[in-house]
Amino acid sequence: MSARWNRSTQPSANTANHSKGGVLNERNNSHIGKNEKEHAPYCLLLPALAFVLVFKIYPLIYCFIQGFHYKGSWSLETFRILFSNKSFWHSLWVTVKMNLVMTPLQIVLSFLMALLVNQAVRGVGTFRSLYYLPVTISMPVAAICWSLMLSVNNGLANSLIGSWFGMEPQGFFTDANQALWCIVALSTWKGCGYWMMFYLAGLKGIDTSVYEAAKIDGAGALQTLWNITIPLVKKTTLFVMVADTSINILLFAPAQLITSGGPSDSTNVLMYEAYKQAFKYGSYEKGAATTCVLVVLILIIVFFQFKLTNQED
Repeated sequence: MSARWNRSTQPSANTANHSKGGVLNERNNSHIGKNEKEHAPYCLLLPALAFVLVFKIYPLIYCFIQGFHYKGSWSLETFRILFSNKSFWHSLWVTVKMNLVMTPLQIVLSFLMALLVNQAVRGVGTFRSLYYLPVTISMPVAAICWSLMLSVNNGLANSLIGSWFGMEPQGFFTDANQALWCIVALSTWKGCGYWMMFYLAGLKGIDTSVYEAAKIDGAGALQTLWNITIPLVKKTTLFVMVADTSINILLFAPAQLITSGGPSDSTNVLMYEAYKQAFKYGSYEKGAATTCVLVVLILIIVFFQFKLTNQED
């Protein structure tokens, strides 16, 4: 009787153990799957983070270490020598002067271009592509094309100026009074399409009911632009202003490829000054110190831009 009872109850016990083990396995599998989902984004970001670490963060840290070294020991002597150099102060002034013109110019033009391509008209996609096309060209290629186009002897611009207006050939990149502004024109042509896309995204995010209400209230086009559109894209403007300033301060390719900092150091921006000190004159400490000043300058400008925007808000 008892043996029969034991035999009859044994399958049910095995079944219970089997079901319990299945539940535990299922929980473990779900836990493992949850961990995989949590770590998957970090694994996908790992190559990009490694790239930033190797090519951005490490060179910056190494640069600061080099800048605070002088003849193998920790010292501020490199900065004292740098700040006593007239060429450094001249390149700093050239950089500031260029950015005071170029950054506002790019912001205004990018915003106006975004307003144009935000219209619901036929063929607007073609204009968006045309405005964005310069962005797809690398800066070295764009610099070479502009140097050929603005050449003194056989450039397209001087040919048109001579045939249409009867003017003497202009120096452009070889004229100390024009070279810097030619670089500003080149960089503006190259960068406006890029910032236009951010403004276009900001304009698309504005609710059309706001414009409809303004139209009902009798607001004109300029009033709508000034009182509705510009305030509602303020966050976009802040991002464009900060990012554009950082990029423009680090502008290097045109000064290196076209003018070599000349003529008469009129295009000798800070980034090119750092390059000269390190790779032409062999003073890596001065080059690193100049780069440190560049980074600090960017941080100061960005800080004041944020403060200014917060005060306006």
